[in-house]
Amino acid sequence: MPGTIINTENAPAPIGPYNQSVKANGFLFLSGQVAIDPTTNTIEAKTIEEETEQVMKNLSAVLAAANMNFSNVVKTTIFLSDMSLFQKVNEIYGKYFTENAPARETVAVKGLPRNVNVEISMIAAE
Repeated sequence: MPGTIINTENAPAPIGPYNQSVKANGFLFLSGQVAIDPTTNTIEAKTIEEETEQVMKNLSAVLAAANMNFSNVVKTTIFLSDMSLFQKVNEIYGKYFTENAPARETVAVKGLPRNVNVEISMIAAE
């Protein structure tokens, strides 16, 4: 593989044949994260706001494992179970990008792993 695999115990272990992230050519490609609490391997969130906070914490942990943070993020993709959740997710998401927000798309999908309502993937650059 032309890259370095970066995983951390501070984010949920992959639930399939993939890694949390792969670093290649100065970019970090982060797999989508859902609201799994890495300490319990369960979904504790009861609201979309709590789900989104956990997703962002998980992504932060993967970024930190690569010695990066949200200021390194250049692209995100948000997957929602329903577009009616957009505003609430956007409010939480926006707290993590207060200066230079990355490029992004948000799409509604038919279903997400573990029946969650939000999944977010990212690309970061050194």
